[in-house]
Amino acid sequence: MARGQLRIYLGAAPGVGKTYAMLEEAQRRRGRGTDVVVGFVETHGRQHTADLVGGLEVVPRRQVEYRGAAFTELDVDAVIARAPQVVLVDELAHTNVPGGRNVKRWQDIAELLDAGITVLSTVNIQHLESLNDVVEQITGVAQRETVPDQVVRQADQVELVDMTPEALRRRMAHGNVYGAEKIDAALGNYFRVGNLTALRELALLWLADKVDDQLDRYRADHDIARTWETRERVVVAVTGGPEGETLIRRAARIAGRSKGADLLALHVARSDGLAGADPALLARHRLLVESLGGTYHQVTGSDIPRALLDFARGVNATQLVLGASRRGRIAQLFSPGVGVTATALSGPIDVHLVSHERSGRGKRPAFGGGMSALSPRRRMAGFALAVAGLPLLTLVLYALRDDLTLASDILLYLAMVIAVALVGGLWPALLAAVAASVLLNFFFTPPVHTFTISEQENVLALVVFAVVGAAVSAVVDLAARRTREAARASADASTLATVAGSVLRGASPLRALLDNLRETFQLDAVTVLERRGDGPPGPDCQGDPTAWRVAATVGGEPCFTPAQGDTAVPVDEELTLVLRGPAPAAADRRIIEAFAAQAAVALRQERLAEEAARAKPLEEADKLRTALLAAVSHDLRTPLASAVAAVAGLRSQDVEFSAEDKRELLATAAESLDRLTGLVSNLLDMSRLQAGVLGMTAVDVWLDEAVPSALDELGVPGRDVRVRIPDDLPAVRADPGLLQRVVVNVVGNALRFSPPDRPPLVTASEHGDLVELRVIDHGPGIPEGQRDQVFLPFQRLGDRDNATGVGLGLALSRGLAEAMGGTLLPETTPGGGLTMVLNLPAVPPPPGLTAPEAAAAERAFTEGLHRPVPDGDDQR
Repeated sequence: MARGQLRIYLGAAPGVGKTYAMLEEAQRRRGRGTDVVVGFVETHGRQHTADLVGGLEVVPRRQVEYRGAAFTELDVDAVIARAPQVVLVDELAHTNVPGGRNVKRWQDIAELLDAGITVLSTVNIQHLESLNDVVEQITGVAQRETVPDQVVRQADQVELVDMTPEALRRRMAHGNVYGAEKIDAALGNYFRVGNLTALRELALLWLADKVDDQLDRYRADHDIARTWETRERVVVAVTGGPEGETLIRRAARIAGRSKGADLLALHVARSDGLAGADPALLARHRLLVESLGGTYHQVTGSDIPRALLDFARGVNATQLVLGASRRGRIAQLFSPGVGVTATALSGPIDVHLVSHERSGRGKRPAFGGGMSALSPRRRMAGFALAVAGLPLLTLVLYALRDDLTLASDILLYLAMVIAVALVGGLWPALLAAVAASVLLNFFFTPPVHTFTISEQENVLALVVFAVVGAAVSAVVDLAARRTREAARASADASTLATVAGSVLRGASPLRALLDNLRETFQLDAVTVLERRGDGPPGPDCQGDPTAWRVAATVGGEPCFTPAQGDTAVPVDEELTLVLRGPAPAAADRRIIEAFAAQAAVALRQERLAEEAARAKPLEEADKLRTALLAAVSHDLRTPLASAVAAVAGLRSQDVEFSAEDKRELLATAAESLDRLTGLVSNLLDMSRLQAGVLGMTAVDVWLDEAVPSALDELGVPGRDVRVRIPDDLPAVRADPGLLQRVVVNVVGNALRFSPPDRPPLVTASEHGDLVELRVIDHGPGIPEGQRDQVFLPFQRLGDRDNATGVGLGLALSRGLAEAMGGTLLPETTPGGGLTMVLNLPAVPPPPGLTAPEAAAAERAFTEGLHRPVPDGDDQR
């Protein structure tokens, strides 16, 4: 029996229409004559969804008793017995009631698929196991029901049911998702615009990743090796040479011409494991690629052009950027080079050969070069073996000359040459080969005791002997060289991997890098020196302390000039890495240069972060000064002029005012002076806040006590504000006076813009380690693009008048909230209006108690403290 197919409707959040889309597909299939039944569909009381179930056959659910309550579950046996072509099973991640044979519903679906039944199901992105912790961080809600990603990835079809956050919130506000009693709580908690946007992005990215997998699988199943230009991907090959930066920047410009193009840098390491590239340059190239938004990759291959093209085809690259060959013209006559070969084999991949200043100048000697790969002791032992062994072998063979032929003598001498090669390497073996040829000619080749050779065959034998001896010695020396290089490359790779790990894990990457360098090479001190002044550092200033300053140092006494150190590694024209301690080997200098390159980048990143941190307060202070001048020139003058005019009118002897007029003038003066007092108070608080000298004392504050106190300060208008704060809400850590100022400002702003028949609403709820206070109004609201402007000092939306002040209230409120460790953010009220959300840190409950239990205990203790003590009780 063929296995059934699984089609999953994926959504970013509840209410986007997954079940509705599934039912629409079922109705379409039913209209085409397909046998479709409903195994389990949850309508959640939504009428439009329930209407779509009509006309479809519903398989009765299985009744389950659990802890005295009755539940209904999918009846797998009944569906299998009915044997439809298609069955609808909602909520893939659902956990079954205990007592059934399967714990999860996706396991029930697996049985239906095995029975040959096609299944249509639904799931939300927050239920995927791999995203469970991410969703909890975003929403503050832990998902108890999850489904393994592999179950969804193995589905035959995954269809995204998408909806914008604004549209979903409108659906909810209209009652199309939850009941009326749940709307406000849902909109204020899980269904915030930010939460929905993040969940939507997760769903889109997860589905895009699955689409890539499907495309790769399709290409593999159909043996498609050619590139499909679904998206521009530019691969740039870096060799670890000085031209790498030129190639990377050129490739970045090519990728930048197409929106959404990917940049990938590739280094092909030799398959023998030897280091053929400068690790310092490769480190710089990697950092450059990542700074340009690309990724760095490394593969191993013996055939570099094919390795490049295999990688490019594997990532579905469309363009390949290579540098023009650095080999000379003579070398290019014998081999066309990587660029020419890759171009010939590239097929549909465009190949860009980029010229550079190193083109055609030849390559530098390979790493590890030298006369011999063996130690001096082994070379001396090889020479000694040649000098002593060849005469001894000659004496033995001369004594046996009547019993051995010339061929046997040649083989024995060849064995001696190989032994010398194994012990001493190339040069002792070459000496042994030449000496053995002479001895063979003089003592064993007729005519003996002369250097004349009578037979041509013997001449050939001696020539072959010399060639074989030289070849064997060369092979032995090359093998020793490769072994040493492989060991060096392995050590270098291990060192660089350790460096990368320590830098990534460290809070201070520069110090971690220098510490690692000091420990790796057992140095006493490592110092990064930065040049002072504008002139280039010449030899005369290497010992001048006034020409250098210490940028970073670890270990013992730092070096204040390059001359004070034992080793100096210039990084660029401004920076020099100075080492104090044992001088590193020449082969280690390349690794130290890699450390130096990383240190320069880490230093510059720290400097940029420090400059940004210093610039931000200056920028804010400048904005404050500018706005203060504007406020003083306009808003302070307006109430002051009103107060002066009112007082001047009262003092005037020319006009006789009635008692009513005098009361009105006095009221105007009092109102103007009150506004001036509040304005000056806000200005002073804002100045203290910007200067970081605002006094604050954080204590435990209960919102159900703090909010009514703030509303009392608002006077008569504050009595109309509706308040819904749960009794079991935990306390917040805040300054009572500053919190009251924030609430008064925010609620006062809401009262100013709320219609008379719809006063503001104040609610509160707990979210993880935060308590959220929401002030909801149904006024005109603020366009999303202009919301940040209302938090700028002395800024307000709309024209200024004589009654609205200088716009300090919300700016001051946000500053006070942040000073208490909280945030103040605006949101759109469903149906119109503005909701201000104040988040404050919640007081954690004592160990062993939940937040509601801790709140109840604290209240009982507080009430006990304030309860009057009866007469006669012990009051000690």
